[in-house]
Amino acid sequence: MKRVFLILVLLLFEITTAFAQKKRPLTVDDYFALKDVSDVHISPDGKWVAYVASNSDESKDEEFSNICLVPVSGGDPLQATFSGKDEHPRWSPDNKFLAFLSDRNKKTQVYLLNRGGGEAFPFTDVAQGVDDFEWSPDGKKLLLVLIDPDPDEKDKEDGKAPPPYVITRPFFKFDEVGYIKNLYKHLYVFDVATHTLKQITFGPYDDANPTKSDSDYPSSPRWSPDGKQILFVSNRTTEPDLNTNSDLFVVSSDGGEPKQLTTNEGPDQIPDWSPDGNSIVYVTSLEPKYLWFDQLDIATIPATGGKPRILTTDVDRNTWNPRFGPNGHIYFLIEDSGTQRLVSMPANGGSITEATPEKVVYDYDIHPEGTIVYDAVRPDLPGDVFAMIDGKAKQLTRVNDEALKGIEPGTAERIRFASKDGTPVEGFITKPPGFEPGKKYPAILWIHGGPNEQETGEFYFTTQFLASRGYVIIGITYRGSTGYGSKFQKEIFGDWGNKEVEDLMTGLDYVISQGYIDADRIGVGGHSYGAILTDYLITKTDRFKAAITDAGESNYLMNYGVDQYLLDWEAEVGKPWENPQRYIELSPYFQLKNVQTPTLVVCGEEDWNVPLINSEQLYLSLLRLGVETMLLVYPEQPHTFWRPSYIKDRYQRYAAWYDHFLKGAPDKVPPSKP
Repeated sequence: MKRVFLILVLLLFEITTAFAQKKRPLTVDDYFALKDVSDVHISPDGKWVAYVASNSDESKDEEFSNICLVPVSGGDPLQATFSGKDEHPRWSPDNKFLAFLSDRNKKTQVYLLNRGGGEAFPFTDVAQGVDDFEWSPDGKKLLLVLIDPDPDEKDKEDGKAPPPYVITRPFFKFDEVGYIKNLYKHLYVFDVATHTLKQITFGPYDDANPTKSDSDYPSSPRWSPDGKQILFVSNRTTEPDLNTNSDLFVVSSDGGEPKQLTTNEGPDQIPDWSPDGNSIVYVTSLEPKYLWFDQLDIATIPATGGKPRILTTDVDRNTWNPRFGPNGHIYFLIEDSGTQRLVSMPANGGSITEATPEKVVYDYDIHPEGTIVYDAVRPDLPGDVFAMIDGKAKQLTRVNDEALKGIEPGTAERIRFASKDGTPVEGFITKPPGFEPGKKYPAILWIHGGPNEQETGEFYFTTQFLASRGYVIIGITYRGSTGYGSKFQKEIFGDWGNKEVEDLMTGLDYVISQGYIDADRIGVGGHSYGAILTDYLITKTDRFKAAITDAGESNYLMNYGVDQYLLDWEAEVGKPWENPQRYIELSPYFQLKNVQTPTLVVCGEEDWNVPLINSEQLYLSLLRLGVETMLLVYPEQPHTFWRPSYIKDRYQRYAAWYDHFLKGAPDKVPPSKP
C-alpha cells in the first residue's frame, strides 16, 4: 500500500511539474509587458551604463521612456528617472552628473541628475526647446542644437487662430513634423556656470541631421578633444532642398566662419573625432544619384581638411555609425547577410575584426580603456544591454525575462534559395510554437519595409504574434534590401515591383517545397514598402487568400508633391508631367482589375510619409471592383503608430482578418468590447 501511495505521489508530482513548465504562445497583451532598451552610454569611470528603457502602457494609452543605470560589473539595474518622458542620457566628464533630455514640462530641456542623490532638475530654459546637446570635454559648457524660434508660437499658446502656412521651399512637409516652416537648426554654446547662451552658427541651413530621412543615428555635432572646435554636418548648397548633400564643417567654439572639410556631392554624415583630434571618421555616400539605394562607406579625413580616405571600398556592405576606439581602431556597424554586427578595423585601413559575438547590434559606446557597451537583440530576446570586457561578452540586463517567462516564442530559421534569374537570396522563416514536423500549416508572407532594410530573424513582435497564432511566417530579403552588396541593393532603383516580386514568389515556392506549408492557405502583408509590394503581388497572382496592406501606396501619379519623397520620384521615375506613362506603368493601382484577394487596408490619419489618400483610393477602388475589403484609419497616427490602444487594435484586426480567410474563423473583425 505504501508503495502504491508513493507511486501516486511521484506521478502527481510529475504531472504538476509538467503543467507548471508548460509554456503558452505570445498574445497581443504581451506587447505591453515588453521593454525596449536604447542609447547606451558608459560612465567616465567605466563603472556604470546609462540607457533608455521604453515601453507602451495600455492603461494610460501612452508610450513612456525613462533613464536607467546598470553596473558594468553586474548587478540589478536602477531606474534613475520616473517621468516617462526622458531620453538621451549623457554623463558629465567629471562623472558627477547625468544629463538628459525631457519634455516633462512641455518644451524639451536639458535636465541634470546629481550622482550624489536628489531629484533631477531642469538645467536649461530655452523657449523653443532643445533638440540635442553634448558636454564640452572640460564639462564647463554644453553644446546645444536649437531650432529657430517660431514667431507664431505665442498666438498658438494664446488660443488665437493660427496664420496660414506660407510655403516657398520645395521640401515642405515631413512625417511627424507636418508642414515645414523656414526655421532652421543652429548650434549654441551654453555656459554651465553663468547659464548664458551664445549662438555660433547662422543662416538658412540645418546644422544638425540635415538629411531628409529619419535616421537612428543622427548627425549630432561634436566637440573637438581640446574643446576649441565643434564638428557639425550641414547642407550649405545653393538649393539644399533639391539634393541629398551634406558636408562636414568645423567652427570655433567661440563662433566665427565655419570651415568646410568635405566636398562630396552625396551625404557625408555621422562624424567622430580621433582621440588626438587630428582625424575625423564619418559615413559617406559615393554615388548619390542612387539616393537611399547607395551603399554607405566609412571614410576618414584630416581634421584640417584634405583628401578623404575610404576605408570600406572592398567590403561591399552597408556600414555606418563609426567611432574611434582606444586601440588605434575604428569601430562601426555593418549589415551583412541577415546580421547587423559591431566590427572594427585599423584606422589606416585593413581587415575587419568582430568586436562582439552578438549578430544584431543596434547601438554601442566605448570607454577609453577598451570596455564596449552595446544593446543587442536575438530571435528569443527583444533587446538587452551587454558589455565586452577583456574580450568577453557579458549580459548586463534582462529587462524582458519576467515578461517572457512562461511564453514559448516561434523559432526562426534561415533559408537560402536561388531566385528566378539565379540570384542568391536569403530570408528567415518563423515556425509557430509547438511546430510539428509533417503537419501542414497556414503561412503568411510578411514583407519588410524600406526597402533598404533586411531580414535578421530577430525578435520582431509582429512576426512572433502572427506565428503564435499557428502560422509559419516567411520573411524574404528581396532585392533592394541592404546586407547583400551594392549590386543587390541598387538593382530595383527606378524599377519597383519586378525583381522583388520574383524573389518573394520564388522564396514562397521554396518554403512550400519543404513540405510543411498548406499551399491553399497563404496570406500576404506588410507595412510601408512591404505594403507596396503586397499591392504588387495581389495584382499579379490569386495565390493569396488574404492580404493586409498597411501604409502603402499604389497610384504613384497621386504622390508627387503629396508625400515627402520629391527627390526619389524625380530621380527614379522623372517628373510626372514629363514621364506620366512611366508612373502609370510602375503603379500597381492600374492593375487592380486583376485583384481577387480579400484585402485589409490600413493607414494613420496623419501619415505624411505615405499619406492616407493612398489607402483611401485603394480601398474604394477595390470595393467598387467587388473585392472583399475594409479600410482602417487610425486618428492622429503618423507612419509609425505611437498610441498603444491603436497598436493593440491593429494587431487584433490583423489576426482576425487572417484567421477568417486562412483558418475559417467566423468573424473577420475582432470581437467588440462588452
